[in-house]
Amino acid sequence: MNYNMLSHEKIFRKIIHLVTVIVLYILLLAIIVGMFNVFQNIGLVWLKKGGFSQVVYSVLTIFVLIDFFKAFADYQVHERIRLTYVTDATILIVMREITVLIYGHEFETETLLAFAALLLVLGIVRAIAVKFTPVEYKSSVLVPEAESELK
Repeated sequence: MNYNMLSHEKIFRKIIHLVTVIVLYILLLAIIVGMFNVFQNIGLVWLKKGGFSQVVYSVLTIFVLIDFFKAFADYQVHERIRLTYVTDATILIVMREITVLIYGHEFETETLLAFAALLLVLGIVRAIAVKFTPVEYKSSVLVPEAESELK
């Protein structure tokens, strides 16, 4: 019975590894396509056929994709999701939406206040996540740096 549990765990880990590798390649492809989109938008701004807001939106989208890429790459190594990467990506998404609303002149005061409150909460969560990082474990044995911190 113990053998079955180990084989199920191995299968689970292999599938998770495969899925994260596929997602990493998809995110890498999306970042590359996003860069081409940024250059295209810059060209349209240069020819005065497009708005600068599209360039800003595209660049912020790339930053979001980079944060997701970092989160998945970190998951590959540590097998856990770091809260800082998720909050960074969420903060960038909110900032991107604020930028779209401001450049499009389609915002209401209540909406901007809600986004500001959300950014404040996300900033606090990120600061707490940085201040209180979890202790690193490897193979049920404390890492030497973490072991010295516990004493």
